[in-house]
Amino acid sequence: MKTTPFTDLHIALGAKMHEFAGYNMPIEYSGIIDEHMTVVNGVGVFDVSHMGEFWVKGPNALAFIQSVTSNDASVLPIGKAQYTCFPNEKGGIVDDLLVYHYEPEKYMLVVNAANIDKDWEWCVSHNSVGAELENASDRMAQLAIQGPKAKEVLQRLTPVDLSAIPYYAFTTGEFAGCPNVIISNTGYTGAGGFELYFYPNDALTIWNAIFEAGKPEGIKPIGLGARDTLRLEMGFCLYGNDLDDTTSPIEAGLGWITKFVEGKNFTNRAELERQKKEGVARKLCAFELQDKGIPRHGYAIVDAEGNQIGVVTSGTMSPVLKKGIGMGYVRTAYSKAGSEIYIQVRNRNLKAQVVKAPFRK
Repeated sequence: MKTTPFTDLHIALGAKMHEFAGYNMPIEYSGIIDEHMTVVNGVGVFDVSHMGEFWVKGPNALAFIQSVTSNDASVLPIGKAQYTCFPNEKGGIVDDLLVYHYEPEKYMLVVNAANIDKDWEWCVSHNSVGAELENASDRMAQLAIQGPKAKEVLQRLTPVDLSAIPYYAFTTGEFAGCPNVIISNTGYTGAGGFELYFYPNDALTIWNAIFEAGKPEGIKPIGLGARDTLRLEMGFCLYGNDLDDTTSPIEAGLGWITKFVEGKNFTNRAELERQKKEGVARKLCAFELQDKGIPRHGYAIVDAEGNQIGVVTSGTMSPVLKKGIGMGYVRTAYSKAGSEIYIQVRNRNLKAQVVKAPFRK
């Protein structure tokens, strides 16, 4: 299994470790609910060094990004990030990712850990414009410091004014005495906070400084288990569950990152444009259980008569709402907020209602 610069620390701290995307990663420390509420109410730290980072450089960098991603990167100013996806030729999604406009003619793509090799091969094989590509995944470490008290804690460690970095913006500066740290107002928890990108040599210095600075706020390390429940409460998609090679961005409710602007001829544009115009047979919806139970990935979604109308892609017991919540693809007619659907849990059909995400307001 691969490791991150923090793997030995996780083990020393007593984390429950498990393989994830080929890495030995912490799943939980003090327990998923405790860690989840720490992030919602205070501040927690996630090791996300397993994520992938690709640099795209040169005069054709933008042209390359416009050809392989669904969103319109031409409107992205330097210092801003954008959520997007790589569509495939079949109408599905290779991966969802972030694009950072780092400098003129220089961008950083941040991709999912499980898809690093697949995404890299995709980028290389679809680089028809001669952009300069560099896979820096093994030469970058990353921490996500999330929660309403994250800014307060991190501000003690950097001369950079964190209040001047709006949502989905970033800057590069000194942090905990380490130079060239990318400080990004992004994250996948819905609780606010920052993500830091830095050289692996600086990893322990930065980790120790953050935990020292955050002592008054009760800062804690957080595992991937709570990362999953936090993103689900916000209705954020997880690749491999809610998105994959067979789900289109239009079906997944990602029409807002699929831009059919003039001159942007990205992969499979014509088919996605047709889907947006004519509609799709199924859609991703969010739902709350009204009966007691916990929905899980792969459970059938049925109508009142018991006919299957879809499948659960993500589900959990919400630590904040104290009820079963989930997402799944259903026939389009059942995808509207307020629709009554049923989740098959151990041969019982549990009543649920389609709602508008996020679950945690």
